[in-house]
Amino acid sequence: MAMAFESAADDRRDDGLVWIPGRTFTMGSNDHYPEEAPAHPVKVDGFWMSETPVTNRQFKEFVEATGHVTVAEKAPDPDDYPGAKPEMLRAGSLVFVQPKSVDGPDISQWWIFKFGANWRRPLGGLSDLRGRLDHPVVHVAYRDALAYAHWAGMDLPTEAEWELAARGGADGTEFAWGSELAPGGVAMANTWSGTFPIHSTKPKGSERTSPVRSFPANGYGLYDMIGNVWEWTSDYWSTRHPEPAEHSCCIPSNPRGGDADSSFDPRQPAIRIARRVLKGGSQLCAPNYCRRYRPAARHAEPEDTSTSHVGFRCVKRT
Repeated sequence: MAMAFESAADDRRDDGLVWIPGRTFTMGSNDHYPEEAPAHPVKVDGFWMSETPVTNRQFKEFVEATGHVTVAEKAPDPDDYPGAKPEMLRAGSLVFVQPKSVDGPDISQWWIFKFGANWRRPLGGLSDLRGRLDHPVVHVAYRDALAYAHWAGMDLPTEAEWELAARGGADGTEFAWGSELAPGGVAMANTWSGTFPIHSTKPKGSERTSPVRSFPANGYGLYDMIGNVWEWTSDYWSTRHPEPAEHSCCIPSNPRGGDADSSFDPRQPAIRIARRVLKGGSQLCAPNYCRRYRPAARHAEPEDTSTSHVGFRCVKRT
C-alpha cells in the first residue's frame, strides 16, 4: 500500500523542497464542518514546499544561529490579557494530558497549561528532545514559525497553497490518499487510534508525535501533510469560505483569506489577538471527536498560542 503513495514528483531539491505545480482546484468541502464550506474553485501558482514539517533538529539550528526566544519561553504581557490571573502570566504552553475519564466536552480536562513547557521541553517539567530530534517541532506560536521561515529565506504557506499541496494532485477525494481513512486497515497518517481522549490503542510511548516520514508520502512527495501536527498558514481565520465565482473568468487567483479584525474571537471581545488558519489535523484527531484529518479541514488558532500538537512547514515562491 505504501508504495502506491510514494513521491510522483521529479522536481525535488537538495534542500528538501518539493515543487508543487500550479493549477485550479476545488478548495473546501460542503460535506463536513461548516467552516469548510462552501467548496469553491481557486487558482494557485506553482511553488516549492518543505518535504516535511520543520523538525526539532532544524529548529534547533535556527535558534543556535539567531538566538531566537519563542513565545512560550516568555512571560505574557499583562496588557494583552485583561482580567488574567497574575499567577498565570508565566512562560509556558498547552500540553495534551490524557485523562482517565471525562465529564462533558470541557477541553480543560485534557489540555493543561504547563509552566516551562516549550519546544525544548515538549511535555514540560524535565522532558527534553532526546529521541525527538526528527519529530516535528511543537510549542511554536505563529511569530516563531514566521521567524524561522524568514531566516530560511522562505515563507509560511497560504491556506490555498497548503490545501493544494495536501491533495497531492488528486481532486474530489475525501482524504489526501483516497476515499478511505485507513485503506485495507493501514494507517496513512499519525492520527488518534482508540476513543479520544480517554483511550489510545497505540503502543506506549507512541501516542504523540512521530518522526517525520513515518507514513507514506502523498502524490507530490510530501510527508505528514495530514496528522502528526497541525500546521500554521499565513491566512487570517474566517468562519467560512467565500462563495464560488459565478463565471470561470472570475475564479480567485492565489487567494489570501480574510483580515485581522474579522479573525478576532467574538467569545473573548476584550482580547484582541488575531487568529490564523491551521491545516492538516494532528495525532489527536479521531473519528469520535475531531474528523479534521482531511485536506479541506481547517481550524482557528490565536497567533500567540502554542501547543504540543501544532507545528509548521515552509514554502518558497518563484
